[in-house]
Amino acid sequence: MSTHTPLEPQTGWAVLHLFCQVRPGLDADALRKAVTTAQSDGYQVVPAAMLGHKADLGLMVLGPDQWRLRQFQTAVQHAGAEPVGSYVSLTEVSEYAAGIPEELRAARLFPQLPPEGKAAFCFYPMSKRRAADHNWYSLDFERRKELMMGHGKVGRTFAGRILQVITGSTGLDEYEWGVTLFGVHPDDLKDCVYEMRFDEGSANYAEFGPFYTGMVGTLDEVLAALVP
Repeated sequence: MSTHTPLEPQTGWAVLHLFCQVRPGLDADALRKAVTTAQSDGYQVVPAAMLGHKADLGLMVLGPDQWRLRQFQTAVQHAGAEPVGSYVSLTEVSEYAAGIPEELRAARLFPQLPPEGKAAFCFYPMSKRRAADHNWYSLDFERRKELMMGHGKVGRTFAGRILQVITGSTGLDEYEWGVTLFGVHPDDLKDCVYEMRFDEGSANYAEFGPFYTGMVGTLDEVLAALVP
């Protein structure tokens, strides 16, 4: 166990997405131990079998202490799952959502994952554009809030089909937010992202990073898809 003084956000949890290649020689028992030990320490770990060439295994881990996330990453690497992509962020409540009910605030700061019945998974990072003609940060707060309310209205039309977890990463990673989507069906993910790109806040001001797509399951279910 780490002997470091915990490094925790003042509000919410630290979040680490690891996207790994799995090569011959993976120690499945060591990987299981990394996951179950983190879970026994009160951390949530969401395993996903990834599609495409970018990665084989996705692991989203959430909890209070960044040192503990580093310990988890080390254990995953030592088990033979080599990270080829990652993202570091924190759970947050948007400045545009001040005053929301405590139940909704808690769900954003301390989400309970993975959601039942939503095995379709994707993750992508995004930032707000700072171009000469469309600079998000040159808008006043009320205009930005208006645009975000319109964005959220579109998102709420996917209630029941999609759970969206938005985490903040300004100053922590290359983009400003990480977006993790859990869907009932793969086309729920596609429809949600497509429709939300039409609102003004996204059409004029959103910049997207790479998408990672796969299926959420138990670690054993995921390993069964990855290890011959």
